Amino acid sequence: MQAIIRNARTSATSPRIARAQLPTNISISTTRQIIGHSHALSFAMKNEKILNHPILGYHSARRFLASTAAEPAAVPNQNASNTSENKSASATQAEIAAPVRRKISEVAISEVLKAKHTLKWVEPVICSVSSLRDAITTCIDCGLSGMMVVDRDNTISDNTRERGKVLGMITSRDLLRIAAKGFKDGMGAEAVMDQQIKNFMTPLNQVIYARPEETIGQCRTVMSKLGIKCMPVLSNGRVDGIVTQRDLSDFGLEATDRGGKKSFLRNVSERVGLSSNTSMAEPPIYMQAHLALEQKPLYANVGVACLPHPFKTENGTGMNHRDFGPHEFCMDNSLSEDAYFSTKVRLPDEASGKKKDMVYMGIADGVGSWRQYGVDPRDFSHLLMKECRNILLEAAADARRGGDTIFNRAVTPSEIMSQAYERVKAEGIIGSSTACIALFDGVRHQLHFSNLGDSGIIVLRHIDSDVAGALKRNRKVPRSERTSDLRVAFVSQQQLVSFNHPYQLGWTGEELEENTDSGSLKTAADSCASSVHVRRGDIIIMATDGLFDNVDIDEIVEIALEWEEENGLINSGDIAARERRWAQGDSKTIISQKNVGNLADKLCHRARNNSIDQCRDSPFAILAKENDIMW
Repeated sequence: MQAIIRNARTSATSPRIARAQLPTNISISTTRQIIGHSHALSFAMKNEKILNHPILGYHSARRFLASTAAEPAAVPNQNASNTSENKSASATQAEIAAPVRRKISEVAISEVLKAKHTLKWVEPVICSVSSLRDAITTCIDCGLSGMMVVDRDNTISDNTRERGKVLGMITSRDLLRIAAKGFKDGMGAEAVMDQQIKNFMTPLNQVIYARPEETIGQCRTVMSKLGIKCMPVLSNGRVDGIVTQRDLSDFGLEATDRGGKKSFLRNVSERVGLSSNTSMAEPPIYMQAHLALEQKPLYANVGVACLPHPFKTENGTGMNHRDFGPHEFCMDNSLSEDAYFSTKVRLPDEASGKKKDMVYMGIADGVGSWRQYGVDPRDFSHLLMKECRNILLEAAADARRGGDTIFNRAVTPSEIMSQAYERVKAEGIIGSSTACIALFDGVRHQLHFSNLGDSGIIVLRHIDSDVAGALKRNRKVPRSERTSDLRVAFVSQQQLVSFNHPYQLGWTGEELEENTDSGSLKTAADSCASSVHVRRGDIIIMATDGLFDNVDIDEIVEIALEWEEENGLINSGDIAARERRWAQGDSKTIISQKNVGNLADKLCHRARNNSIDQCRDSPFAILAKENDIMW
């Protein structure tokens, strides 16, 4: 297990497994035949047909059935023997005429797509060789938030109607990122707009998709948790369409809710137009202290700890204490497949061009199953982290000489991962590992990272429940019983092919064929790259799965709080008192710097103790049970 603890502080003068991968053979569904004339409704006026009518949504069907039930029916004279049958028929008709009410969140998204396509059919596709200019024009003209990228020269079957093979997906947000990156790199406007979208699209194996039977509530939850605003709906290897956050919000609204005099008076008239004296409000009082520190750089104190598996030997890992033998638990870190690096280098800042200290760190978890093939799983992960550090040292040396290489600037975590991976392959090292590399940017208060596999990063922050709002409050413990407001502010996304089968950087001695499913072996381009804003006093924990699989996040928070209180960094969770101390210039940076390694060591030992405790279920074991896996 590997834990790198980063405690962001200032000096006294400064502050879904299954849905995550689309199958490779995907096509776009053919256009449905839409019946739009009013006389076409006549054949569907029978109760048993209205609910399934292709043009009538649920709400329209309910109105037609209600009107049908309200009409008096001519009932012929019948014998008394038929009375029970009449009652039964009447009851059945009443049930059909008054369908069970459903919550919007329980409606299947297939109905959302039907309603959307009925109003307007727009095929959400774009050719892979289209330029950024074409993509932007298509998004605006067709009102699209996302499009499937297709290869017009390659089709799955004759039934695809020349729509082409689906290669990936691109969203309007992606288009903005492409343009911003091009301008940031100094490209001209024409050069930016002429870039082909196939070079920037989200590949199939990273597209998050929905299923037709899933509900609006489920899709809203997935979109919110993953920070996405649209998803393709996949059915039988075909993309039926793309559902967006707006589609989910609009479903259930009638045309009269959007237009007409009544709608204008209710929704628009009292809230349209800003006065000429409008200005921006001052930041809230509880944010002013943090904003004052935003102008000052953050500095990071780093501590590192590593412990091998307790039953690790030169020949492998014992399944239990009996296999391991009557020995003390292993403490030799050289036997661990985990590896790490942490270094501070001076590189030119991207904005100012001035050289600034930049802190990089990374962890890698070698895949132990390579040992059964006669391969030492430590070689790949250890060399990968060594090359990451070498790349940064070379970049710093080049910056001192005033060189003009691509590394004479702040190197992104993705670039480091990619370059180090190529160097390991060039050495012919067989094996694989997960990897997580991060850059701490103290000037902009950002943590940039690139994560591939099931290692990860969490950020712990003291959040005052009285001012943070309901979404940030601790809902589990009553306010009167809380001793601290230290909570999880961020958790990085992990990447898994399946349960206990993470994405990995790897080398088998042969290059992987392009556009083929390589299983767990990926490249740096497949990593999850992101950034998170950090604040003074945050605790950043980067660790391999040895920590997260054995120690629950709530338990990690408790250990971190205990460490803070032991070292006087906070007392009884009093955030206000800590900020007053900071304002007086007492940041306790020296204490944090000396003892932050102890926090990493505590976490590693807690993970080890939990892993051999047969009387408790670890987070890994609980997750296995939830997925019906015996472990």
